[in-house]
Amino acid sequence: MTRFRRITNCTIVTPTGTAAQHGAAMGHLTTITDAEIHIADERIAYAGSAEAAPQAPEEGVTMLPDIDARGCVVLPGFVDSHTHLVFGGLRADEFKMRLNGASYMEIMNAGGGIQSTVNATRGADHSDLYDKALYHLKQMSAMGITTVEAKSGYGLSLDTERKLLEIISELRSSSVPMTVVATMMAAHAVPAEYNGDTEAYVDHIIADMLPQLRSLADICDVFTERGVFEIEASRRLMSAAKALGYKLKFHADEITTLGGAELAVELGALSADHLLHVGDKGVKALAASDTVATLLPLTAFALKEPYAPARRLIDAGAAVALATDFNPGSCYSYSIPLLIALACIYMNMTIEEVITALTLNGAAALGLAADTGSIEVGKYADLAILNTSNINDLPYFIGINQVGTTVYHGSAVGVDHTPTLP
Repeated sequence: MTRFRRITNCTIVTPTGTAAQHGAAMGHLTTITDAEIHIADERIAYAGSAEAAPQAPEEGVTMLPDIDARGCVVLPGFVDSHTHLVFGGLRADEFKMRLNGASYMEIMNAGGGIQSTVNATRGADHSDLYDKALYHLKQMSAMGITTVEAKSGYGLSLDTERKLLEIISELRSSSVPMTVVATMMAAHAVPAEYNGDTEAYVDHIIADMLPQLRSLADICDVFTERGVFEIEASRRLMSAAKALGYKLKFHADEITTLGGAELAVELGALSADHLLHVGDKGVKALAASDTVATLLPLTAFALKEPYAPARRLIDAGAAVALATDFNPGSCYSYSIPLLIALACIYMNMTIEEVITALTLNGAAALGLAADTGSIEVGKYADLAILNTSNINDLPYFIGINQVGTTVYHGSAVGVDHTPTLP
């Protein structure tokens, strides 16, 4: 029997479509005042004016209580399309060193960096990793996130990468009210046991990890960067991943202008992420493609780096998404409210562009825009009901959560706002 409910007395604000919005179109949102949303099972059956709304069906349905959203804006649920969700250990001491002026190499020489998280993750119990990731997902849900990407990449060995992806799979099938998308990122760094032999490690990923982990992840990512996985190594690895049916994402042009964005476009990637140092050729390539430019302002903020050129990308016609990059090293944050403020204040994005970037374009960066990312008939009823009638409050309330209710697949999510960190 169909489960049916209505969200009444609301204002709908949403991008529209089943693909990423590019350039100026990112600022074009549909606004419907005095609106209703009807939900049949998990999907939207009607979204429009209350006056034109059809009557609720009388037979063959289980009627659930209405949600009265009087005085509230309803947005699509937020899509966090770039996180490193599952990891062991913390790196607060390393963060303190950075605040005191230590360079990345000084931190590495003191035992910090990605390898320190790899060591902690390899030694962590399965249950501890799962519990901590679940805690973070619950906190994300309270901020209106209904879809999150979770990368592996702190294992850097077949067994530990498998463990991380199995945990992500368990999170996907658990009762957590969120869509969790698994990304395999064994190419996050060259592990210490390879003594800097990138080619040998890429050989191992291609021969062993890609085929053996394919059933656990639909997406493959690589850290394309000078001194890590440079262009030819990235092309070889990601071409092999594509041949096995993986969709592709790239960490691109984060530290240097290397051409990662161009490579992402060449291989038809879902997204090129970071882009703090994307060059003119990369901007042009992204603008002429369907590859989404995913920008991560919380990371730039935490590292005190210049922000990615959002305005230049949008004005050139690219599709821009925003995501948190939650990770234990460079960005221990998934604060959507702070991300929104940074994007508006320091990246010169309008709030309309930010909403598109955090919803429809984020969904496109995961290959999910046909099913989520906007409030339209047929899509999943993934929604963020704000405690305000004005979307301009989102950047104005700096770092303050304005989401009152998160709706995932048609169900209002009850979130414990005071859980204990495992």
